[in-house]
Amino acid sequence: MKRPRIAVPEIDQDMTNYTRALFAAGMDPVVISVQVEQLKLRVHQEYLDYSEFHVESYDGLLIPGGGDINPARYGQKLNGSFMILDALDDLQFDILDAFVKAQKPVLGICRGHQVINVYFGGTMIQHLPTAFRHSRKCNEADKVHACHAQKGSWLCSLFGNSFFHNSAHHQSILRCGEGLVVDSRCSDDDVIEAVHHVALPIYGVQWHPERMCLEHERDDTVNGLPVFYFFCRLCGGSPPESLQEAIHHYSI
Repeated sequence: MKRPRIAVPEIDQDMTNYTRALFAAGMDPVVISVQVEQLKLRVHQEYLDYSEFHVESYDGLLIPGGGDINPARYGQKLNGSFMILDALDDLQFDILDAFVKAQKPVLGICRGHQVINVYFGGTMIQHLPTAFRHSRKCNEADKVHACHAQKGSWLCSLFGNSFFHNSAHHQSILRCGEGLVVDSRCSDDDVIEAVHHVALPIYGVQWHPERMCLEHERDDTVNGLPVFYFFCRLCGGSPPESLQEAIHHYSI
């Protein structure tokens, strides 16, 4: 059984929730960093310095959550963005470019969803007027809200037309990038919550499925693991046949 090898580019942040979800769903994550000496080995993952990255060695790319993208990348001045790290922008946009050119699968989560949008020429709302509905303070639990998935979309096939998911962001897509279409919106204020590319295997969600599964499974949201099952299949893998099997593999 093939276990797709997934690149996860990040700088000096704990990727455990992401890598455990990827592993449980049948994939092998590799965190790509530019400061590898500052990172500690975690369960079911390895670290490589960016100098060792070669796109042909991977089946897919997961761009995780994090701070805000420098607004200069989408033609705006600073107007509400914070926690900007240009080195992280450089790393993730560079690796995303390699995957786009190779036409390999990509999944963006929260910041990663926004990176995909900006890469394709989209713009951002730097601070939502309804941020109170979507964002959380440090050490607080994620917010939760309902969303409506587009009929026939990949999310609709996983969770139905309407479902609840978590939320931990203060920005959102303003204008979709070229080739991107909207897959779901927040039921309360129409904020874009998911997209995909019409011609490439590229998908993004504004929420955090890795914090809605395994030890972070919640009673007030759907289980996020099917998002990773979907990504595993997209990358040519065979995910576990059930959540119980996924948990078994994760716990080994």
